Amino acid sequence: MRVRQWQAGRFVLDLAQPLIMGIVNCTPDSFSDGGQFASTAAALRHCEQLVREGAAILDIGAESSRPGAAPLPLADELARLAPIVQGALRLGLPISIDTYKPAVMQAMLDLGADIINDIWALRQDGAAQVLAAYPQAGAILMHMHGQPQDMQTSPMQGQALHAVQTFFAERLQALAALREGALGLPRLCLDPGIGFGKTPAQNLELTQQLPALQSWGLPLAMGWSRKSTLGQITGLPVEQRLAPSIAAALFSAEQGAQILRVHDVGQTRAALQVWQALRHA
Repeated sequence: MRVRQWQAGRFVLDLAQPLIMGIVNCTPDSFSDGGQFASTAAALRHCEQLVREGAAILDIGAESSRPGAAPLPLADELARLAPIVQGALRLGLPISIDTYKPAVMQAMLDLGADIINDIWALRQDGAAQVLAAYPQAGAILMHMHGQPQDMQTSPMQGQALHAVQTFFAERLQALAALREGALGLPRLCLDPGIGFGKTPAQNLELTQQLPALQSWGLPLAMGWSRKSTLGQITGLPVEQRLAPSIAAALFSAEQGAQILRVHDVGQTRAALQVWQALRHA
């Protein structure tokens, strides 16, 4: 069952067509664009560019979650995020914060952020309580096997779909009070976590079987952009993975993904426009 609306902070998002979430990495060590937008000025210019290119949501993160990444101290994460979020809030579209730390969640929601995008799916102590205090805020729950420091050295074994379904069933039971926002609309979104402790075969399996995750009636998000599985399939380095990323995004949309988290907003939007025109011709 595809949900048609998502409550995300100040916004009720129409999900009749897939929405593009533009990635803003204000980190020096992201796997694909580390250091390019580490300053506040550069990050805000990038936010403005993504808005011009057609992003429906901006996802701002200050700590890299690439395989092997070291945790970022809380004070550093807050210092990086705060001025960028304050500037981005003036751009008139939902602002998502890519963090798993409850203190960062609370600080950014206090500033006015709309969505928490949590690779730990609100499993850190106090995270669910923070979201409970902001009944309009949206939240993306991601499946991750292991943790960034070791997730690719000891990836998940066996078929991925059952493990992901079991994980989401358990998390949604634990977070039952958070499923609906202040307007009675869904405010949780599910992300199967492409590349987060999974083999290339498991990433492909999950994408192909994405409709199986629609049974909860919640929006589905996918983040294939520039991932290493695309490099293993094509042999291309990360800076040349635009076409593979777009192909994965379009297939994800065909399988039911309603939020597409991407680096290359303009080209992904153009591809979606052609895909939608062909589907409705």
